[in-house]
Amino acid sequence: MAFTIFLRTLVIYLVILAVIRLMGKREVGQLSTFDFVVAIMIAEIAVLPLEQIEMPLFLAFIPILTLVGAEMFLSYLCLKIHWIREVIDGAPSILIHRGKIIEQEMRKLRYNMNDLLSQLREKSIVDVSDVEYAILETSGELSVILKSDRQPLTPRDLGLETAPVYLPLPVVFDGEVCHQNLKSLERDENWLRQELLRKKGLRPKDILFASFHPQRGFYISLKERAKKIK
Repeated sequence: MAFTIFLRTLVIYLVILAVIRLMGKREVGQLSTFDFVVAIMIAEIAVLPLEQIEMPLFLAFIPILTLVGAEMFLSYLCLKIHWIREVIDGAPSILIHRGKIIEQEMRKLRYNMNDLLSQLREKSIVDVSDVEYAILETSGELSVILKSDRQPLTPRDLGLETAPVYLPLPVVFDGEVCHQNLKSLERDENWLRQELLRKKGLRPKDILFASFHPQRGFYISLKERAKKIK
């Protein structure tokens, strides 16, 4: 029986992992009400085959796959039909409009001043008078637009030209070369090995993590044994 429970747990784990991948990459705080309900129901259904050993395993997969299919279908409808999206996900709510707190909207959402001030502080805003707009998104996140005279200066405001922004890409993970990222950088493994050896005296197997930035060069973190040798 112990082996049966072990095997069932492993199979259910792999199925749930595949299901979560199918549902997309959204964080828990970004799940819609329907997604959240589906996640709870899947968790409850997944436990049944472990509690009831006599229950055929495939019977648990039928409701799980049904829920996932319904979730994917409804997500597709939300992409295509605006009113369905509003019914399922709701709509963003403006809590501060042109510097004025909208009390009626806050009462409608059962959202109090402590909630508002707390979320503003999380964004390093301590004075409500600095806020032009505050919008409560459907995920529960508060989006804030500061008044024009409170917004930080940008190079564009000062008429300065800036260089293009490049993304540093990982090129070594735990001693393994990341060929896909090297291809994105229009480089290859031979180039990487030569650069590491010539500039740092290192080989990929000595490196825990390394990234490459076209302007700044390499960032390298060594493995513990390589640090001792160095």
